[in-house]
Amino acid sequence: MPDISLTTVVLLCLAALAAGWIDAVVGGGGLLLLPALLLGLPAGTPAAHALGTNKAVAIVGTTGAAVTYARKAPVDVHTAVRIGLAALAGSSGGAFFAAGMSTEVLKPVIMVVLLAVAAFVIFRPAFGTAPATGPATRRQILTAIALAGVGIGFYDGLVGPGTGTFLVLALTALLHLDLVTASATAKIVNCCTNAGALATFAWQGAVLWQLAALMAVFNLAGGMFGAHTALKRGTGFVRVVLLTVVFALVANLAWEQWVV
Repeated sequence: MPDISLTTVVLLCLAALAAGWIDAVVGGGGLLLLPALLLGLPAGTPAAHALGTNKAVAIVGTTGAAVTYARKAPVDVHTAVRIGLAALAGSSGGAFFAAGMSTEVLKPVIMVVLLAVAAFVIFRPAFGTAPATGPATRRQILTAIALAGVGIGFYDGLVGPGTGTFLVLALTALLHLDLVTASATAKIVNCCTNAGALATFAWQGAVLWQLAALMAVFNLAGGMFGAHTALKRGTGFVRVVLLTVVFALVANLAWEQWVV
C-alpha cells in the first residue's frame, strides 16, 4: 500500500464506487477513477502505476456488470467475445506504449477525448434511442472487431478513461443497437480490454495490488448496482446519464487544466 492518508483511501474507495456505477450504466467510469488515482497517489508516483491500478480495480466492477447484464439483457455473447478478443490484443499493445507516458501528457489527452464525445452526443440527440434492428451482418461484425475491438482496445491500454463510453457509442453505431444493449455488450468487450492491459501492467510491476484490492470491492458493488439500474430504467435514462457524465467531466478537467 502506498504511503497515503486514511482520508485519501476512503475518497478513492468512494470514487471507485461511483465509477463502477457510471461505467455499468454508460461506460466512462475511468474518467472519474483515473483522475482520482492521479490526484490521490503520492507525488512522484509514475503514471503507469495509476494506469495499472486503475485496470486492476476496473476489471472487477466491469466483470460484475457484465455478468448482471448477460443474465437479463438480450446480449449476443458470441459477437461480444469476438470483439473482446480483438480488443484484448489491442489493449495489450497500447499498454506497452503507456509505460513512458507522464501525468502531464495524460490530462490533456483525456480532455480532448471528452470534448470529442461531448460534440458527438450533442449533434446526435436521437443516437441510441431506437430499438435494436436485429442480428448484425458479417460486415458489421468485422467492422466492429476492427474499430471497436482493435482500435478502442489499443486506446484502452494506452490511456483508458472513456473506453466504456466509446465502446457504447461505437457498438450502437456499428451494430445498430439501442443504448442498453450496447452498454451490456460493451461490458463484455471491456472485460477483455481490461484483462489485456492489466496483464501487461502486472508484468511491468505497475500495479499497486493492496490499494487496488480494496478499491475493487467498492467498484464491484457500484458496477452491479449500475447494471441493475440501467436494465430497470431503460435507454432514455442511460442517455441522460451519458450526457451528464460527459459534461460534468469536461467541466471538471477544464477547471483543473486552466483555472487551478
